[in-house]
Amino acid sequence: MSRRHRYGYPAAAAEMSLAYQAVDGTPPDSAFADALIEHDLPRGTPQVHRLPAGAAASEAVFVPSDPCDGRAAEDDGYATAYVHDPGRGASDLVILAARVFTGEPVARIHLPVRVPLGCHGSWIPDA
Repeated sequence: MSRRHRYGYPAAAAEMSLAYQAVDGTPPDSAFADALIEHDLPRGTPQVHRLPAGAAASEAVFVPSDPCDGRAAEDDGYATAYVHDPGRGASDLVILAARVFTGEPVARIHLPVRVPLGCHGSWIPDA
């Protein structure tokens, strides 16, 4: 945290103005879109991971493969995000290999409930 990074992992926004109209501070799913983005910040190039139509994704949290390896590449790990599945009315935790960001998910964990997409997170290896 608080250091320069090569990669950023935002969610694609659909109608973010809706996020500021939320009464309880939780933005509606319609504020988000059906894609996750990996930005290579120095190069200014994005990679887009498309999700099923109608899905809404929160911003991804990066999890390093080995947090103790100080020599590992910055993208040696996984991008994890909550994705609302409107067909199930619940969320999935989607795990993408950061080095193959546009590829199929490494895992998709079906959760029994909907996780609000306004949640933000950080990976802390030893909490």
